[in-house]
Amino acid sequence: MPYSLRFVLGLMVGAALFAAGAGLVEHKQETRESRTSAEQLTGGDSVRGKAAIMHYGCGGCHEIQGIGSARGGVGPSLSGIAVRTELAGHLPNDPANMVRWLRDPQGVAPGNGMPNLGVSEQDGRDMAAYLYTLKPMLPPS
Repeated sequence: MPYSLRFVLGLMVGAALFAAGAGLVEHKQETRESRTSAEQLTGGDSVRGKAAIMHYGCGGCHEIQGIGSARGGVGPSLSGIAVRTELAGHLPNDPANMVRWLRDPQGVAPGNGMPNLGVSEQDGRDMAAYLYTLKPMLPPS
């Protein structure tokens, strides 16, 4: 293979690796910014929130991004919940309502399918912080 062709191929491979690295850095930065924003909105901790979601067994009914065992199909997928306009079909999607829904779903909408799980105020804030990091997933192309 001529030197010039190897050189051009080397440049192309280098450019592709650089682009992939830049994309990874951008993704990590967006994730960090999303987490910080969600935590400021809710007064919770998204890392503790993820643990609380697993503790309360939310994945038994819901599919939840970032939690591999959360593949439930009874309740709606929580993918993109951060950008939905409503919670529980009628509550404006804001941090106070998210925490209220997580703590007392039967008080918000009596008879709905989500049980009261005894979620504490702090766990509710933490869970809301994690849920507000969940942006819509793009369908596979």
